[in-house]
Amino acid sequence: MGNRRQETVARIKRIRISAIIRAKDQGLARSAIQAVVAGGFRMVEFTLTTPGAYDLIKEFSKREDLLVGAGTVLTVEQARESVSAGACFLVSPIADPTMIAAAAELDVAVIPGAFTPAEMQAAHLAGADFVKVFPAPPGGISYIEAVLAPLPHLRLFPTAGFTVENFVDFLQAGCAGLGFVRNLFEPEDLAKRDFDAIRLRAGKIVRRFELWAKEHPSN
Repeated sequence: MGNRRQETVARIKRIRISAIIRAKDQGLARSAIQAVVAGGFRMVEFTLTTPGAYDLIKEFSKREDLLVGAGTVLTVEQARESVSAGACFLVSPIADPTMIAAAAELDVAVIPGAFTPAEMQAAHLAGADFVKVFPAPPGGISYIEAVLAPLPHLRLFPTAGFTVENFVDFLQAGCAGLGFVRNLFEPEDLAKRDFDAIRLRAGKIVRRFELWAKEHPSN
């Protein structure tokens, strides 16, 4: 593992909460991410299904205080283009060994998606730095605990199935991190372009996380 990838993994393990935007246009995505950054988020992900995603990655990756990644990465070509734009981590809804290998070659962190314990372990063995639990874990926290009991080495990173109110319980249960999507960027707020509401929600999440992290330094 190269130095850049190691540094990114260390930062993800420290930051732990990510803002993931999937929007219908580039301007909306930019303003939404600006809002959550103003609210305190320091790890952001632009899904490649968002128009202008590569340009947004290039724009925000210029900020040294931000960890910027690409989401919905499905091919080696997309992985290469994302990294060329400035992405330092790649996220995918699936665990494709060729894409995981490409991330290693490109010296960036990779978070492929998996649903069952067998899929999660296979992703880990293929070289995943973290495993995105996708879709949402059935049973929520009980599913996470059930998986981690026999497989404690997995760094699970759910992106659904939790709320603004209970997300710290998932961290307490052993999740390495969490990605906020609809529960941060509520569709109604995006439709109304109510970026103040998004900023305030982001601030609430960050403050709650910081308080929990201070009280649980060993987690």
